[in-house]
Amino acid sequence: MKNITLLGLLLLTVTVSAQRRERKPRTNVPVDSIVMSDPFILADKKTNMYYMTGTGGQLWKSKDLKLWDGPYNVAQTDSTSWMGPKPMIWAAEIHQYKNKYYYFATFTNRDVKIDTVNGNVIERRASHVLVSDKPDGPYVPMKDKTYLLADKPTLDGTFWIDKDGKPYMVYCYEWLQAIDGTMEKIELKPDLSGSVGEGKLMFKASDSPWSREKDPNGKDIPNRVTDGPYLFKTGTGRLGMIWTSWVYDVYTQGVAYSKSGTLNGPWVQEKEPITPPNFGHGMLFTTLNGKLLMCLHSHKEEANGHYHRVPHFFEVDLKGDKLVVGKAFVP
Repeated sequence: MKNITLLGLLLLTVTVSAQRRERKPRTNVPVDSIVMSDPFILADKKTNMYYMTGTGGQLWKSKDLKLWDGPYNVAQTDSTSWMGPKPMIWAAEIHQYKNKYYYFATFTNRDVKIDTVNGNVIERRASHVLVSDKPDGPYVPMKDKTYLLADKPTLDGTFWIDKDGKPYMVYCYEWLQAIDGTMEKIELKPDLSGSVGEGKLMFKASDSPWSREKDPNGKDIPNRVTDGPYLFKTGTGRLGMIWTSWVYDVYTQGVAYSKSGTLNGPWVQEKEPITPPNFGHGMLFTTLNGKLLMCLHSHKEEANGHYHRVPHFFEVDLKGDKLVVGKAFVP
């Protein structure tokens, strides 16, 4: 989920709030008619269905990736927790693990302010995990009410089992407080019901050789934003991560690889982005027919200042030592 400017954050807040309003589910909606940031798809073999979620916290269902039914509200949060009664939901993901389904998402309680940095008020925001026995939910809280530090805004949590066999959440420490945003990891309990220990740094936004912005003096510097991590392995067993930042005002996705083959890194950033301009926050999935695809959203700023984001697909090749993004895929 991205909030490059405070104006962008405000406009995105309006969009998320609109997405979360109760709406009657529709049927046979073309995928290119669904407005959604940070789309994530679970291809579930048990039900022979695709499930798509993302920012807004709602769920869509499809048999063919082309036509979708939804949206459905599936996240049931605890109103007595730090999230409050109506948290914003960003960048939701669904992961199947040990016969259950886990809902990784970023929750924001706008009524709780945790810090002020450079004149910007920082709201209570954190990555968290809900659970369900079914892919279409409902997703409910587990026993631990907090996974990450209360005074540290985190977002875009994703899931990975490392070489040590332990489950981890990989997430972003938000640039609004960190100044130089980071990518971090934290170990999870075996049933994912909470975290173990503290988060550890993987890399910083400024490590990127391709992202760019201007500092207050007009100097060209690396962008400060880390956004949308997703982990994968190549055909040669190499561990990689796609993640998103900005090249000035262009939403852009790059890739990094771990020299150790584990989350510990060190992480080496590729020099060039891997997707066309104004596409980002991607993830990879294998279709029910065995085709590897990347799902991500297109990014367009309209005349009224609102962001227009729509899910898209690209073909992907992982047979070699690197991730290679191919042509656009139209279901």
